[in-house]
Amino acid sequence: MKSLIPSFLLLAVFIGCSSSKTTTDLNLSKHNEFTIYKNLDSLNWFQKGIDKDGSTRMSISKWKMQNIQKLRSKEIIVAIIDSPVEINHDLLKNHLWINKAEIPNNGLDDDSNGYVDDVNGWNFIGTKDNGYLVYSNFEFVRILRACGDLKTNQFINQELCNQKEYNRALKKFREERVYYENWLKSLEYSVKTYPIATDSLKHYFPKEDYTYQQLDSMYKKHKINDKTFRQRREDLDFDLGAIIAFMKARLDFGEKSLKDVEDSKQEVDSILNKTLNLKFDDRLLITDSSGKFEKGYGNNRLSTNTKGKTTTYNHSTKVSGVITMIAPSKIKIMPLAIAANGDEHDQDIAMAIRYAVDNRAKIINMSFSKEFALNNDLVYSAMKYAADNNILLVHGAGNDRFNVDVNPTYPTDIDFQDDAIEVVDNFINVGASTAISDSSLVASFSNYGKKNVDLFAPGDKIYTSVGDNRYGYDSGTSLAAPMVSGTAALIWSYYPKLTVQELKQIILDSGTAYDIEVIVPGTKDKKVPFSELSKSGKVLNVYNAMQMAEKMSKKKRH
Repeated sequence: MKSLIPSFLLLAVFIGCSSSKTTTDLNLSKHNEFTIYKNLDSLNWFQKGIDKDGSTRMSISKWKMQNIQKLRSKEIIVAIIDSPVEINHDLLKNHLWINKAEIPNNGLDDDSNGYVDDVNGWNFIGTKDNGYLVYSNFEFVRILRACGDLKTNQFINQELCNQKEYNRALKKFREERVYYENWLKSLEYSVKTYPIATDSLKHYFPKEDYTYQQLDSMYKKHKINDKTFRQRREDLDFDLGAIIAFMKARLDFGEKSLKDVEDSKQEVDSILNKTLNLKFDDRLLITDSSGKFEKGYGNNRLSTNTKGKTTTYNHSTKVSGVITMIAPSKIKIMPLAIAANGDEHDQDIAMAIRYAVDNRAKIINMSFSKEFALNNDLVYSAMKYAADNNILLVHGAGNDRFNVDVNPTYPTDIDFQDDAIEVVDNFINVGASTAISDSSLVASFSNYGKKNVDLFAPGDKIYTSVGDNRYGYDSGTSLAAPMVSGTAALIWSYYPKLTVQELKQIILDSGTAYDIEVIVPGTKDKKVPFSELSKSGKVLNVYNAMQMAEKMSKKKRH
């Protein structure tokens, strides 16, 4: 999973959401499902049509108003290959897939599919002690361990690895070690400084109830070496401007208390000692430590108490919520956990895809990405298996501001080791768009690519389900991908005879085109035509897609 986004986004970066500053403006947990969806529709900008200001909407509400009673929709199973999920969340609990052939908790594989008690899905990172993996290695760490001599850093395994990829992994490892070591030092300083800063600000805010806006206003007044108020403790010397700037930064990083700062420090320390540790092999904690391509490793523990955990374990909850908002009527969510803090194993990705196909999922959502792939052939094989079974694969392009035509992220339908050929035709790679149709239409964090990003979909400031049965805003291509998955589910629920190739064509062709120049993510002000940042040059439009699907279905019947 990607980790190269600003430090204050630490807790969300591993799966692909771009912001961890989730706000819970409305607790809907006491309402019925109809009221929940009504409130969510009103809070989400993407539901509406294009307004007089040219804002980029998907016209979902318009289609629902005109067509929701038109046809009897078919149940569609959407597999969510992601993190553990909160299965009892009010938005999700009535949409959870149930394996009716499995008797719950009897310790038997009743349906003989290779998985014991898989009533609602499977956890491929389930540990031997019936827990779940919290930290896993980055993929470049696995490449170094599998392909090189750890003492000399010399490439030694030509059968398994490519030397060019090994060298790239070694470079990445060294960069990341320095990055996180410096970050840890910064957080150690912050832990030491935080009590001093809060105590100093009590002079102005006795109840410590300051807001970012209040601090910002004070900072503009005191920012230039203001000596009217100074603190000197433990060899740390502050003027008022520095104190205010420090606390502004903490709030901007989502750290509202000393405990938040300490938690961030613990996270970074764990990354250094586990995720980036060449001697830490996360696979030894899983039942299958052999790396063999076999069914049954892991466990059936899909849900987790998110309190005290990193937001990695909220991630699948957010993704699943978006899908149910797009197509709430007959959608069933199949949770398949593969993601911890670190990078996913290719074996787990492949096994989860195959599980989804074998258990009748029609759409597979993958809101994660990584820069390296050690066993990508396993994933390509599983993707072909899905294509052979008319299954759509939807993937979030990632939040690195990369041109993925040049810097590929995995999984991908392009084999970059074999003349960049397309492996399958059932794969949609999704970038994130914003609410405004100006130069900021493409989200500043989103990956892009004229060849390898298919289209954009809303992924900025999306209100969805989060942990602890609550709701909040978040951003990322992780939320753009389920926009497409939900749309595909809606289309197939009404027009089930469409092939996966026809479905993909509809989604890409029916999007909204914008004849404008946009800022290229990762640059300050470089602009290119919006059409140059994706294959289709469009933003997802649900209303148009449903209209086109109806026409294509009628044509197929005649």
